[in-house]
Amino acid sequence: MMDPDIDLDVETQEQIDLDSLWHIVVWDDPVNLMQYVVYVFQKVFGYNQALAHKLMLEVHNEGKSLVATEAREQAELHLQQLHQYGLQATLRRAE
Repeated sequence: MMDPDIDLDVETQEQIDLDSLWHIVVWDDPVNLMQYVVYVFQKVFGYNQALAHKLMLEVHNEGKSLVATEAREQAELHLQQLHQYGLQATLRRAE
């Protein structure tokens, strides 16, 4: 028989993971054109031209850019969309 306290701790940890914020980081790559990256940021996140262009320049000049901080489920959805558009992106837990 399982200890009920252990089950509660697992459920609590899962809820904390879902409630916590996650950073979406996009990485520079030699394949995608800069204007295409701007287009993807606008399409996926709904960013305006100026913000999408600023983030694209960060990716291009610094090798990466933190493009969004969101709840886990939304971040995972956006990560999947970025991958579908061919961008290299990762998630990391916000601290």
